Amino acid sequence: MFFFVPAINLLIIYVLAAILPAIFLMRYVYRQDSIEKEPPQLLLSLILMGILAALASIVLELIGESVLPQLVSTESRVYVIALAFGVVAVVEEGTKFFFLYRRTWHDPNFNYRFDGIVYAVFTSLGFAAFENVKYVFHYGLGVAAPRALLAIPGHMGFAVFMGYFYGRAKLWHDVGNEGRALADLVLGYLSAVFLHGFYDSCAMISTTTSTIVFLVFVAVMYLTVFRLIRREARNDTPV
Repeated sequence: MFFFVPAINLLIIYVLAAILPAIFLMRYVYRQDSIEKEPPQLLLSLILMGILAALASIVLELIGESVLPQLVSTESRVYVIALAFGVVAVVEEGTKFFFLYRRTWHDPNFNYRFDGIVYAVFTSLGFAAFENVKYVFHYGLGVAAPRALLAIPGHMGFAVFMGYFYGRAKLWHDVGNEGRALADLVLGYLSAVFLHGFYDSCAMISTTTSTIVFLVFVAVMYLTVFRLIRREARNDTPV
């Protein structure tokens, strides 16, 4: 019996190392929502939606990765960019958006514009936490720190842009302007795809230039995202 105690402790350490960065960022965004807090059961369901999105992405990305080599040579840089944008970003942001929309669009709690950012972030960080557990258990604790600084906040950054437009779309929908609502829904998805694809492209190309571009891109995105969160929270309006 005592033999299993160290193994259980190690398991707990691995899980906490994987999920704590996502929990920290969820808490940060939750605290910014100062006008009307979202129900805990709704937020927990969005985390679950993120996990479902991650599971769906595994299947869809396997399909995409099997088709892409038939269209583009795997030895070319075009393949890396196509994989980052056309498979990973399109699929992962698409599954997040699908489950986000299905769970929240008609929910009566979605009554403020900033809610769009909160919902998108919780869905995306549920996705990121599940993905991070896989990475930490597969590659070890050595990947926990860089992923806590890059991958987890990266997913949050993509989600903030998606959520910004998602909240605007809800506002247009509720005033009867379906054209503007649809345009913002599309913009929300495409902005997340672009940011995610650019992030992954730079990381996957792995040249000196791409690494410098990647670090500058991440720094600028983080600054923009946290400013956007604070601004939208201060200027929140009912929908």
